[in-house]
Amino acid sequence: MNQFWEWKNYQISWKVEEELESNTDIAIVLIHGFGACKEHWRFNQKNISSLAPCFALDLVGFGESSQPESQLLYEKKTSDNFNYCFDNWSLQVLDFCREIVKRPVLLIGNSIGGVIALNTAAKLSDKCLGVILIDCAQRTMDDKRLNEQSVLMRFLRPVIKTFVRQRFLSTNLFKNAANPTFIEKILKVAYPSGNNVNEELIDILFKPTQGKGAPEAFRGFINLFDDYLAPDLLKKFKYPVHLIWGEKDPWEPINEAKQWSKTFKCIKSLEIIKNAGHCPHDEMPEKVNPIIRKIVQEAI
Repeated sequence: MNQFWEWKNYQISWKVEEELESNTDIAIVLIHGFGACKEHWRFNQKNISSLAPCFALDLVGFGESSQPESQLLYEKKTSDNFNYCFDNWSLQVLDFCREIVKRPVLLIGNSIGGVIALNTAAKLSDKCLGVILIDCAQRTMDDKRLNEQSVLMRFLRPVIKTFVRQRFLSTNLFKNAANPTFIEKILKVAYPSGNNVNEELIDILFKPTQGKGAPEAFRGFINLFDDYLAPDLLKKFKYPVHLIWGEKDPWEPINEAKQWSKTFKCIKSLEIIKNAGHCPHDEMPEKVNPIIRKIVQEAI
C-alpha cells in the first residue's frame, strides 16, 4: 500500500515491503531512475523484502510525489518551485532514511538513482552499509565531460543550453514524448531482449506524465549540465559498492563500468547481465534478484 510523507511542503509517495517475522537491524532503499517511479521495482521489492524491510520512494517530480515548478539556478527561488538536481534529490532520500526508515541502509539505485545513492550514502555516513549501482548514469553530456564531445557538439553547446531553458520548448518536447506509443518505443531500446515490456510497464511510466507538473521535472533534468559525476563521488567513497550492468545498455556503456571497477577500490564486484539493457532489474529480474540477495545477505 502506498503511503505519503510530507517533506519540505512536498508530498512524497513511498511504500515498504517487509516480512512480519523479520527482525533484521538493516533496511534496503530503492531509488528509481529518470522518468521512472517506485513501481519500476515491481519484480524486486517483494523478493528482496524476505531478507530485510525494503523501501521504495518516488523522487520529487516523479511517480505520485509532488511535481513542483522547476527552478533553474539563474531563476528566483520561491516556496513553490524546486531545483531538480542531485543534491536536492539526495537530501530527500537522506531525510527519508532518517525520518521513515530509521535504521542503517543499503541503497540501490538505477540510472540517475545510482548517482543519487552515492551522494546520499556520503551524507548518511556510518548509517550506510553500502550501495548497489544498476547501470548508473554516466552523464556524458555534463560540462565536465565536454572535452570528450565532438568539435561540433562543443560549438553548439551554448545554443543548446539556451534553447532547453525555454519552458515552451521543454514542455512541447515533453508532451510529444508523454504518450504510450513513444514510451513503448523507448522501452524497446532500453530493454533489448524485449522481456517484460508490457502494458503494465507502459502504464507505470505513462500515468505520472499526465500530472500537471510533470513537464517541470523534465525541464529541470534536461538543464542539468553541471552536476555530480559518479567517478568523482567514487574517488572518495568509503563504503562497499557493487555494480550490476546490462551488457547491451544503449546509453551507459558497459566498458565505462568495467573501467570504474578497475579504478576505484570501493567497488567490490561487477556483475554483467547478458543481453540486458539499461534496466536489467526489470528486464531480467530472475538474474538480478539473486545477485542483490547475495549482497544483502553479506551485509546483514
